[in-house]
Amino acid sequence: MAKAPPREFPITARQPFVGLALSAMLGIVLTDLFPVSPRASLAIGTIFFVAGLAALRWPSLRSTYALVACGFFLLHGLRVGDTAGLRLAGELGERARFVEVTGFVASEPKIAPNGFATFLLKLKSIEFEHKNQATSATWLVRWRGQPQFGDEFKFFGTAEPISPPRNPGEFNMRSYLARRDVLRSLFVRYPEEAVLIRHRGGNPVLRAAQKSRAWMQSALCRGLDDSPEVQNFISGIVLGLRHQTPEDIEEPFQQTGTLHLFAVAGLHVGIVARLLWILAIVAQLSRKWATALIIPLLLFYAAATGLHVSSVRAAGMTSILLGGYFFQRKAFVFNSLAAAAFFLLCWNTNEFFSTGFQLSFAVVGGIILLADPLFRAVRRFAAADPFLPRSLLSRRRRAVAIGWEWICRGGSVSLAAWLGSLPLILWYFHLVAPISLLANLVVVPIAFFILAIALLSILTAPLLPWLSIIFNNANWALARLVLALVHWFAQLSAGHYYVEHPHWADKTRAQIAVLDTGAGAAVHLRTSGADWLFDCGSERDYGRVLRPYLHATGVNRIHGLVLSHGDSLHIGGAGLLLEDFLPRVLIDNPAADRSVVHRRLHQIFARRQIKPINLNSGACFDLGPEVTAKILFPPREIAAPTADDEALIVQLSVSFAVRILFMSDSGYETENALRASGIDLHSEILIKGQHHSGKSGSDTFLDAVRPRLIIATSRDFPEYERVTDEWAASVRARGIKLFRQDETGAVELHFGAREWKARAYITGETFRSPSR
Repeated sequence: MAKAPPREFPITARQPFVGLALSAMLGIVLTDLFPVSPRASLAIGTIFFVAGLAALRWPSLRSTYALVACGFFLLHGLRVGDTAGLRLAGELGERARFVEVTGFVASEPKIAPNGFATFLLKLKSIEFEHKNQATSATWLVRWRGQPQFGDEFKFFGTAEPISPPRNPGEFNMRSYLARRDVLRSLFVRYPEEAVLIRHRGGNPVLRAAQKSRAWMQSALCRGLDDSPEVQNFISGIVLGLRHQTPEDIEEPFQQTGTLHLFAVAGLHVGIVARLLWILAIVAQLSRKWATALIIPLLLFYAAATGLHVSSVRAAGMTSILLGGYFFQRKAFVFNSLAAAAFFLLCWNTNEFFSTGFQLSFAVVGGIILLADPLFRAVRRFAAADPFLPRSLLSRRRRAVAIGWEWICRGGSVSLAAWLGSLPLILWYFHLVAPISLLANLVVVPIAFFILAIALLSILTAPLLPWLSIIFNNANWALARLVLALVHWFAQLSAGHYYVEHPHWADKTRAQIAVLDTGAGAAVHLRTSGADWLFDCGSERDYGRVLRPYLHATGVNRIHGLVLSHGDSLHIGGAGLLLEDFLPRVLIDNPAADRSVVHRRLHQIFARRQIKPINLNSGACFDLGPEVTAKILFPPREIAAPTADDEALIVQLSVSFAVRILFMSDSGYETENALRASGIDLHSEILIKGQHHSGKSGSDTFLDAVRPRLIIATSRDFPEYERVTDEWAASVRARGIKLFRQDETGAVELHFGAREWKARAYITGETFRSPSR
């Protein structure tokens, strides 16, 4: 028997871009791991030149791939080594400076509800310390105004380094922008501190693409004025305008694995290409002419949707596949995918490190490699006998066979995409979503029709606006259906869950994270599988800090929530937290207050039939087998002028050996009441906020507590929320370690069998207790 020929691996002479793309990635990674000096780069460049001559003389695949890896090693080193952003940042230093800059708006501005626009500004010149110089650096700008892409401005504002993340799980905007050589932010406080020099500057092609996108969005939203949610959804799914999609709409799509619908990618580009091909057939164009017209239009569509990695990748792949028609050559799908990756890396080597690049190519690569084998493996379970003529099958059997094949094809593509993206989704979003297999099978076909109808609406809008409105209303119904289905899938039990990154198990008895929420508070305690929260920050801080942190630590449900007092900066996010994490136990402060936020929460409790537990001083409860809590304040009868003076004071005991005292925003009045009560206040760790009077942490109170470590909230504005230098000096003079959160960010506490330690998140400083 003759042996079957061995299966050809994709890295062959017929699919050269696979090896080229892998070699390029290898060179980029090596540069990032082992950066070299300019002098070493010159030596490597010389070797590269000699190797290039050798490869021309003795060509081979291996020498070519080695040459490409070396070339990208140099290219990435040049891109990250001595950039305009780095040079300007070095001149400005690390402190904030007042500067005057001139430049073009280089990204589509994102307008926040408070009126501030955030955008990238490509600088032309900068003036500081009475010096004016030209520069091509790019900065992140915040300004209360209405800029447009391409506008040229002169701004007067404060330039400062981009802040690092202050809490675990928080998005690292500093690292993300540094990959784009954006190393400074400019804050322009007042609208009049900007001067518009001229409109319609910058790249003319991108400007035309932006105007086209604005017109298309207007056409797609015509007749839907009373449905902003549907408008945002259709704009996001057709034009990739994710920044206009509210987070409460976007999150269920992430939890069901259908967020890719908002990234203009293969599905979108494929539909556009198909419609353009049909129009070319109607116009009776030859294949070559049709291809020559469709490719530029696809690239313009990618530009109009924001030149995101997924759209550029899809447009590049489709263009290569269509190019095969033009040159009458067979195009391999995997080679086309690799070619798109290779050219994207040629354009910007830093794209390799972007989440969008990795997810886009991982998903499509998974589909190409796994979809067909999975389809063949699943289809055979209910497929008709292949040797039986179809004419002998009944209509019912044929219908079942067709339906089963459709389910197998869609399911295999969905499973392949899920498997391809799973490692990255776990790493970046801490999420596992098994429901995505079913959700994509149901939602993606509907999304296909939404895209097709939207493109018909755009095509008919200039000549037949009434027909365009009919298409838009049809899309309204489909969009409502998709939103309802996605929300339903997101609410299914075990449909999705968050997991923590793998780490070595340690023998800690309890862990506490004191998150940095400015003047508010959010403290997470984990012990023996139970997760408790003491306050949850403001509504803004809940979405920006607390929820990402809980997801990153693998929390899917809170065991208990303790609300200290009616300050919106402490409990403003409780309403959202109740929906997302369903705490089993809710402990509220029983003291009467005038807080609007607290009254609103009580209405939510009543509507959801939640009965909070009201505890006063002297009450004790267990948080876990090794952690107990005792309420020290307020007493049953109290009449205080402000919420700060009636805050819930809790003392934790870990293994009856270490005590942690939560003082919230209490001031002198509460401290004096605690001392007068005769309660043993001694605690190794004191966690405190700032009283509205600016007076807390008195000498007599610190004498009673005798802490080894104080963790104190601090912010510059308003002034009473800031830890004063005099108080900080007096604390340190007592031999007490002070972690002020304007310097440390979040503080993480770990309690072992013999010692405990505290670590500052920003600085990495660690404070250890003496071993017992």
